[in-house]
Amino acid sequence: MLPTITLMTERVRVAAVGDLHCTKASEGVLQPLITQMADSADVIVLAGDLVDYGLVEEAHVLARELSVAIKAQVPVIAVLGNHDFENGHPEAVKQVLCDAGITILDGDAVEIKGVGFAGAKGFCGGFGRRALEPWGEPAIKSFVREALDEALKLESALARLRTTNRIAILHYSPIVATVEGEPLEIYPFLGSSRLEDPINRYQVDAVVHGHAHHGSPEGRTSTQVPVYNVSMPLLKRHFPDRPAFRVLEVVRDEVAASNGHIPRAEALTDRIGAASTA
Repeated sequence: MLPTITLMTERVRVAAVGDLHCTKASEGVLQPLITQMADSADVIVLAGDLVDYGLVEEAHVLARELSVAIKAQVPVIAVLGNHDFENGHPEAVKQVLCDAGITILDGDAVEIKGVGFAGAKGFCGGFGRRALEPWGEPAIKSFVREALDEALKLESALARLRTTNRIAILHYSPIVATVEGEPLEIYPFLGSSRLEDPINRYQVDAVVHGHAHHGSPEGRTSTQVPVYNVSMPLLKRHFPDRPAFRVLEVVRDEVAASNGHIPRAEALTDRIGAASTA
């Protein structure tokens, strides 16, 4: 059964950031940022590259950094990124974080405060007509198969949601617009347009991703779904006078009491959801 947290709010604020790259030396470094996120939003989303070298020790440090949000009863949702796989034990990293109360999505979905979240890591392969095709050597076909499998994971997660509002969480980008600014030669390794198809099909309200540290902050899919690159290095560079996370304010028709969190800083905020255009 799909896990559900039932409390409804009229506006659900989602604070998102990617590429934390927590190391064994990050003790106390990330906690101020997490505290700001917890104070500014109802839900925290982490878009991959949670740790730097895929080490369990790094995951334990990150779990302690995130404890301020868990103690404040602010749900934390995340997907893994490529760095979380570096040491060959992504499941161990995932388990440490899950044990600490963080929800890790890998082709899964969760409903929180009436908003649906679907997540997968995603993969690379390129965009549009220049995307790599499964032709030739087995290694190339295997590479493309990984991209297809990740797109299917995202599609499966989105298909499980029955909420009006949906947010997709990825590490790799589903569109070329949010990787623009990176060297052209590495575009194929920053995302895959195969991830865009399920996003368009299931009428997602917004997508967040990381990975492209030198990309662009936002773009849109071919059906005008907003896509936000929430890589922490990118946000620090583009918005140096703001906290290094982005807030998505999901506007809902249902009215209920808020969770009492009051923003303490002027975080970058975008209003999304069908009701936002009313």
